Amino acid sequence: MLHAFGIGLLAQLSLLLAGLLVCWVTVRPKIVGILGGFGAGAMIAAVSFDLLPEAEAHIDKWQTGLWMMIGVAVFLVADKFVENRFGSEGAGGAMGIVVGSVVDGVPESAILGIQVGTGVAISMSFVAAVFVSNIPQAIAPSADLAASGWGPRRLGRLWLLVVLACAAAAALGYLATDVAPGVQGDRAAALAVGGLLAMLTNSLIPFSFERGGSQAGAATALGFCLSVLNS
Repeated sequence: MLHAFGIGLLAQLSLLLAGLLVCWVTVRPKIVGILGGFGAGAMIAAVSFDLLPEAEAHIDKWQTGLWMMIGVAVFLVADKFVENRFGSEGAGGAMGIVVGSVVDGVPESAILGIQVGTGVAISMSFVAAVFVSNIPQAIAPSADLAASGWGPRRLGRLWLLVVLACAAAAALGYLATDVAPGVQGDRAAALAVGGLLAMLTNSLIPFSFERGGSQAGAATALGFCLSVLNS
């Protein structure tokens, strides 16, 4: 279980590191938008070539679609809560991307934990890809949160909670293989697909284009291409 927890922690640790970086390094809004676009492209590649195939390998298309819509609902409910708490602009818009990081990272980490529990070899290149793709995903909202008055301590607590939640999900995924030896990560993968697609459309892509302009689109294509090449 500790091994699964450690893998989940390592894969998502870049969220915390990148989220804190903006407290000491000034990142211009245009660069934030370009980085956000790059992260969006990497996520689209993960949905297309990692999460969706993982789901369809074990459950039929109807179940895949159902769990995707559950993922959409989870994101929309969480995003609405954030909007009511922080508003829809500034910190509120940035927190929508943070919610997307949770909807992405928790199922993704659970899948890693299941793989450890079932003896499937963990691809360190995949873990490295998750680590790297999380960097722009964390910098983009953190820059706005810092501009809204969030200091290092508050940002650190936020991203630490996200990272620990993902690591705990990996440990729970590992434990699930003891309780139900036939468990797979298919439903978690489909849930993550739905949540990510909703987050990309509602939060990260508009956020990136607003700040990065047309160059955000080029960065999205670059993020997608590099992720495909490394898959």
